[in-house]
Amino acid sequence: MDIRNFCIIAHIDHGKSTLADRLLEFTGTIPKREMKEQIMDGMELERERGITIKAKAIRMLYTPPGSSTRYILNLIDTPGHVDFTYEVSRALAACEGALLLVDASQGVEAQTLANATLARDAGLEVIPVINKIDLPSADPESCQKQIGEVLGIQKQAVLASAKAGKGIEEILKAIIEQVPAPNMDSAAPLKAIVFDSVFDTFRGVVVYVRILEGEVKTGMKLKFMQTDRPVVAEEIGTLQLKYIKTDRLQAGEVGYMILGLKELKDVKMGDTLTSAERPTAAPHPGYKELKPFVFAGIYPVNPSDYDNLKKALEKLHLTDSAFSFSPETSTALGFGFRAGFLGLLHLDIVKTRIEREFEIPLIATAPNVEYEVLTLQDEKIKVDNPAQFPDPGIIKEILEPYVTATIIVPGDYVGPIMQLCQDRRGIFHDMKYLSTTRVALHYDLPLAEIVSDFYNELKSLSKGYASFDYDHAGYSTADLVKTEIMVHAEVVDAFSFIVHRDKAYSQARSLVEALKELIPRQMFEIPLQAKIGSRIIARETIPAIRKDVLAKCYGGDISRKRKLLEKQKEGKKKMKQIGQVEIPQEAFMAILKRDS
Repeated sequence: MDIRNFCIIAHIDHGKSTLADRLLEFTGTIPKREMKEQIMDGMELERERGITIKAKAIRMLYTPPGSSTRYILNLIDTPGHVDFTYEVSRALAACEGALLLVDASQGVEAQTLANATLARDAGLEVIPVINKIDLPSADPESCQKQIGEVLGIQKQAVLASAKAGKGIEEILKAIIEQVPAPNMDSAAPLKAIVFDSVFDTFRGVVVYVRILEGEVKTGMKLKFMQTDRPVVAEEIGTLQLKYIKTDRLQAGEVGYMILGLKELKDVKMGDTLTSAERPTAAPHPGYKELKPFVFAGIYPVNPSDYDNLKKALEKLHLTDSAFSFSPETSTALGFGFRAGFLGLLHLDIVKTRIEREFEIPLIATAPNVEYEVLTLQDEKIKVDNPAQFPDPGIIKEILEPYVTATIIVPGDYVGPIMQLCQDRRGIFHDMKYLSTTRVALHYDLPLAEIVSDFYNELKSLSKGYASFDYDHAGYSTADLVKTEIMVHAEVVDAFSFIVHRDKAYSQARSLVEALKELIPRQMFEIPLQAKIGSRIIARETIPAIRKDVLAKCYGGDISRKRKLLEKQKEGKKKMKQIGQVEIPQEAFMAILKRDS
């Protein structure tokens, strides 16, 4: 049978999952009675937010009208958010073609441009599809022009409306005619790329593979090329929302394998599987280790939930191997974990899933990035937690991660957006007009500046019209300092942050002002101080609660009143020396929410 392997790529919210639903419905892969919206998005959070978090694969059988040939169409639905670009790149490696979806009312967005470039670099046949043509604000002619000018794809796009089911037959026809058939060399040594893996409670790790060369049979001895780990193909089959068991998978096919592995960390995404007896010469190129970019401390609100949180993170790690975690202790927040994520959306999803699925209320510290510190002894230290920041006296230079950002915005909002990037220490590259009304800006930005509220500000300044995509661009030298907050002369490590020297004062001032409002008054005066090294840069004082000791003195001698006031003053002084300030949970929550 003829095979076509393709994926759907687009900007977030351009209708990928809806189009996948219509394709499954049209080809009869899923009976009408079982059909529901976003059927490939199995996670409750995906359905609720209308986003795809994990790439999904499914096999469809289709015979075009007037033809006797039956085609196997292997579809991989990919996420649209910038945090999950690595999922998209793995999916592209398993395909020969890609449906590039463009919203008829929005046009080419930043993620469209990034994903189209990824697909072209991977050597895929790109089929442009203009979706949502039934919307009142749809402008297919303008979209077609942008696809030609901005993306450099001169093909006539297929017009469709996934919601209304228009143009689905034309899309299937374009896939069959334009996507090349895969290499069907079954006699070559086995070469299979692992593009995803999931954890099944009863069967262990299930890996999703695309067979590039050769064939695999049940019981065959295999090995992973990156780790040299030997495994046995206990069960193999194809994916149709459920596992359909088969005896063999041949070159060009997409399917699953159960290899008797018990933990997801045994499988590296993008790795190549080959026969242990007759291995292939070289692994499939493009494999790279998945690295977290945004770090945050995760602590249980109730310290007794620590063990439950550990189990929850371990279980979640089985379904999402993209985040990492290790135990850490904070003097203010107690025992918790330092976790690394792909981005802010990823952090939010993991936190929400723990709170919902495991019912553990959490505190997440302000997100920060991983810095590289070069000491005077030329030793390189990686710092992902402000508490681990070395003493300023031994630092030679500090390197911070940068990203190359593409911002696509209507021409009316270019000024405010450029000002925003300048305020965030952005380095301007160029500005291109994509059409008479839309502009693409290219900047180099420090990752630390975009993990706070950059995206929210971008959306509010452009009234929601700007789209944003970024790619990691390595490290660059920066003048950074560690700012610590002292409450009653004691450093509270949860409030420490690493910031550019120019912004240290303003951030420290706003933080101590906020704490003054949030920490309740005590019987003694509490100083709140922000410091860099040993230098205090901001201070606020929470005044003491005072009892009116003169209330009982009606008239009388001044010396009597002074004696009472002096006695009170001595008591306050003693209290200040031995008193301790307990910062309430609400203050932590308010400050950390304010930072993130």
